[in-house]
Amino acid sequence: MRISIVTIFPDLFTTPLETSLVGKAIAEGMLEVDVVDLRQWGKGNHRAVDDAPFGGGAGMVMTIEPIDNALETIGPAHCVLLAAAGRRLDQATIDQWATFEHLTLVCGRYEGVDERVAEHLVDDEVSIGDFVTLGGEVGALAIIEAIARLLPGVVGNPDSIASESFRDDELEEPQYTRPASYKGWDVPDVLLSGDHARIARWRAEQRRIRTEQRRPDLAKPSDSD
Repeated sequence: MRISIVTIFPDLFTTPLETSLVGKAIAEGMLEVDVVDLRQWGKGNHRAVDDAPFGGGAGMVMTIEPIDNALETIGPAHCVLLAAAGRRLDQATIDQWATFEHLTLVCGRYEGVDERVAEHLVDDEVSIGDFVTLGGEVGALAIIEAIARLLPGVVGNPDSIASESFRDDELEEPQYTRPASYKGWDVPDVLLSGDHARIARWRAEQRRIRTEQRRPDLAKPSDSD
């Protein structure tokens, strides 16, 4: 799979793309990531890619022309704008994007991006959460990690992907490891029982309880609802 990133801060990606499983996936040819410096198409001595907003207001707005030029250079791809006004990203979307041959991520900055980019140049506009960052680069890195771990061969045990949070609209159950007791904080007895059927029932119940308590928006309605 190929992922292209359009950004005004390409150096932000250098170390993360060389580290951990993402770095391994790139080194072994399972994933290709190219970082495109938007300032190549900037105007003037400072290669400006922003301008004051029409109608007045605080901050600066990223202009459409450099982004259009960058996307034309990159070529055909499913193109995504990362911006606070986008729909909230979820696991189902990541699952879908992981099947694409080529994904382009456009990192917003400043006060925002000329709305014509969202209207005419990209296929999707997403936000990684209901909060605002300095730009889309952090979100782009999150997306790369989320996609990379779904690619065949990247994660050592593929079963860990099938049973994680957000599968079947539930959060993952609590996890424990050695020691079984620490400062009087004990691992649930059921996990030490060796009874795999009982453990499976406990885990299913914990997924349901945890989802209802922490993410009621994900919780499935009960039979009595």
